[in-house]
Amino acid sequence: MHPQTLRQYDRMGLVSPSRQGGKQRRYSEHDVELLREIQRLSKDGVSLEGIKRVLALENQVAALQSRISELSNEVFALRSASQSAGLGRVFAAGSSGDVVSLTRGQRPRGRSQALVIWKPRTK
Repeated sequence: MHPQTLRQYDRMGLVSPSRQGGKQRRYSEHDVELLREIQRLSKDGVSLEGIKRVLALENQVAALQSRISELSNEVFALRSASQSAGLGRVFAAGSSGDVVSLTRGQRPRGRSQALVIWKPRTK
């Protein structure tokens, strides 16, 4: 790539290389991969502002996927801890509308006991 192109990408924030003492830019492997992606998108006809938006969205997707992974691990750990502690409880609504704790495998009473249906009087 032409040095002026690299400077433009740096000014736009598309790539942020590290700097050496004499203001020389140092590109990491990640920066080189990013420059290749920018070049590919540019050849496909995407404008620089469009490329900037695409890269921002890709970063957002990666961050969200990382967060999903963290939360999945947390849910797995909590489920494992609750099962090993015997806390795998189920709750249901009682006949008066209160919350009733059930043990695993236990079924709530029939719905006819818990559900009251209002019927209007007929003359």
